[in-house]
Amino acid sequence: MQAPPVKDGPRTNQDIRVPRVLLIDQNGEKQGEMPISAALEAAEEVGLDLVEIVPNANPPVCKILDYGKFRFQEQKKKNEARKRQKVVELKEIKLRPNIDTHDYEVKAKAMRRFFEEGDKVKVTLRFRGREMAHPELGMKLLEKVKADFEEVTKVEYEPRMEGRQMIMILAPK
Repeated sequence: MQAPPVKDGPRTNQDIRVPRVLLIDQNGEKQGEMPISAALEAAEEVGLDLVEIVPNANPPVCKILDYGKFRFQEQKKKNEARKRQKVVELKEIKLRPNIDTHDYEVKAKAMRRFFEEGDKVKVTLRFRGREMAHPELGMKLLEKVKADFEEVTKVEYEPRMEGRQMIMILAPK
């Protein structure tokens, strides 16, 4: 035998299985606590549905409203929230320990744009060959990056060596 389908969303009309409810009418006015049968009758009189708004309250709060319209409004709210949410991306900027000042400025400009868009930036400093003998130069460069963006970012991951590269992650404040 198959189980009945589980309904999502608030319970309505005959699905409400409590003896007493706190009723709010279609105008948003509190009618007080009453038996479920009286609340269902009141909803039927105005031709609307009885919807359980706060099921965990004691007694549960029910409101008289048009359920179809209510679901439509809820869906619209969800869509608006989804539209407004920004997915934070992790952008990567690759540097070298002996980077020229102009090249550094170009990279800094790109990083500033990423922070304005609300993205995190992973600064990767790659060492090659004999550069590995001077990791302090790389640390100095990452400290300069940190100082340049101090007012707009916070350091999420301090500069650290990982193999032949030094990594630091900055996030916008």
